[in-house]
Amino acid sequence: MDTKVKEKGNVPELYAEEFQKLRDDEKMFRLLCETSNSAFIYYSYKEDRVKTLANWEHFFHFPVSDMRDLSRLYESVEEQYEIPLREGLFIEKQNRERQSFEIRLKDSRLCIEVEVNIVYNADGKPTDKIIRFKDVTKLNAQKDELTYMAYYDILTGLYNRNYFVRLLGEFLRNAEKDKCKVAVMFIDFDDFRRVNDGMGLIAGDDLVQLFGQYLSDLMSDHVVISHFSTDIYCIAIYDPCGARSVETIYQVIKKRLEKPFKLMDGQEVTMTVSVGVSEYPEAATGALELINCAEIVMFKAKSRGKDKIQYFEGAILEEFLQTVTIQTKLREVVFEQNFTMHFQPQYYTGGKKLRGVEALIRWKDNKGDMISPAVFIPIAEKNGTIVPIGNWVIEKSVQDYVEWRSKYHYPLILSINVSSVQCKQKDFIDSLMQILEKYDVSPGDIEIEITETILIEDFDYISKRLSELREIGVKISLDDFGTGFSSLSYLKGLPIDTLKIDKTFVDTLLTDVNTKIITESIVLMVKRLGYETIAEGVETEAQFEYLKGLGCDTIQGYYLGRPMPAEEIENLLADLTAKV
Repeated sequence: MDTKVKEKGNVPELYAEEFQKLRDDEKMFRLLCETSNSAFIYYSYKEDRVKTLANWEHFFHFPVSDMRDLSRLYESVEEQYEIPLREGLFIEKQNRERQSFEIRLKDSRLCIEVEVNIVYNADGKPTDKIIRFKDVTKLNAQKDELTYMAYYDILTGLYNRNYFVRLLGEFLRNAEKDKCKVAVMFIDFDDFRRVNDGMGLIAGDDLVQLFGQYLSDLMSDHVVISHFSTDIYCIAIYDPCGARSVETIYQVIKKRLEKPFKLMDGQEVTMTVSVGVSEYPEAATGALELINCAEIVMFKAKSRGKDKIQYFEGAILEEFLQTVTIQTKLREVVFEQNFTMHFQPQYYTGGKKLRGVEALIRWKDNKGDMISPAVFIPIAEKNGTIVPIGNWVIEKSVQDYVEWRSKYHYPLILSINVSSVQCKQKDFIDSLMQILEKYDVSPGDIEIEITETILIEDFDYISKRLSELREIGVKISLDDFGTGFSSLSYLKGLPIDTLKIDKTFVDTLLTDVNTKIITESIVLMVKRLGYETIAEGVETEAQFEYLKGLGCDTIQGYYLGRPMPAEEIENLLADLTAKV
């Protein structure tokens, strides 16, 4: 039986369905290519035919109809990519099936990923080649940005802290092999807060950026620089010597800082820096330890008056570790209130009658070691523990005072030292009055001792606080006169009752002519201003008699009484009242 094949147009009806499927597949294939961000070159080895597909015009502005047209590709890329492109397009010469690499175009600066795929037959002969061009410019930019963020500080363009530590570690490993040194300079602006507070954070950032840009010019293979944080920078120097010695770099920086930095808003700012220096292997052998040592000695430079460089010394590290230990102990002892009070008597020069006592805090740690107030008080002022310590001193000394008064009824003045931090507390006066009311003590029996440094920090504010205390009836004593920034001009308007002549004058009073003149002038001036005078550190009868002859009102020192616990003051009062 004859079978007839019906035709539909020019296509036999038998194959119409398969033909339509092929057309649909081709349509889908074209849509995929056109919506792709890639371009393709297809090459048939058998037919020696070349065809470009998808978004060819996005990448190139010339047609490719023959393999010889690929030469125009070589002309389109930047010079360093030409040879890799020539070799990468013909991987069949090495019998390879696939390879990918990147190129960058000259004009458009597009970054393109090129992927070459070869199809081989059963005999190992290449039959088809597909070359894909993919735009990875944005992707690479994102990668570059992430890489930049991983290694660099956004504000200054210098290395960030993490990458600096990594580079310093490499320096140290190489230095160990080469038997050489590595130096770290830890640099911090002095008084940077005045820029942020007075001119604004934007001005502060501007200054940090300008200084960072200047430091970047000092970078080299042997010198790496980091913006550590806020106004802190770190420099690592491999094998410091000659032009890259620490002293040379420091002097270069100092020279630049002599000129002001001009900010974006036109303002000019002049700054100084404090610098700490530590060296491998003397100070430390690890990167973080080396940086820490440099930071520690930088703070030492600041304590010496700022605008200085300080090199690492073992004694400085020991001092720092002692401070940290004391800070830790202070927090513990404040919580436990594990202090004791001593009191040093004060006597009128006329008749050696007891005027009062000065309350002095004492601290013996858990090991039994006595820690001097000269050591722990400055630390307590810095970390804030001075406030609870000061409150305890006031209450404990008032409590002891009340016990003496109730037993012996002897008229005493209780003198209590107050720090600047404590005095500046908003509730200081209220807190003091609450304690006095609690123990029924008259404000006139209390004398608050302040030092000159308190006045220098904020003269107007502190003077106002002292005036408020005097209005209540509390006496005010100016301690350590002559050791700080003494100014005769502010004495005339200062709300004080007593001025204490420092021990350093008393020590050389009988042996140094200049000291005699100064001390005589102080006593005469203070008496004419109507203040009471107390000389501290009087240890001999000769000193006592000389001060008495000058007209000094009161003395305090080992000659008539050492600092003693409350029980011994009680015994002293018992003896005095028994004689009456």
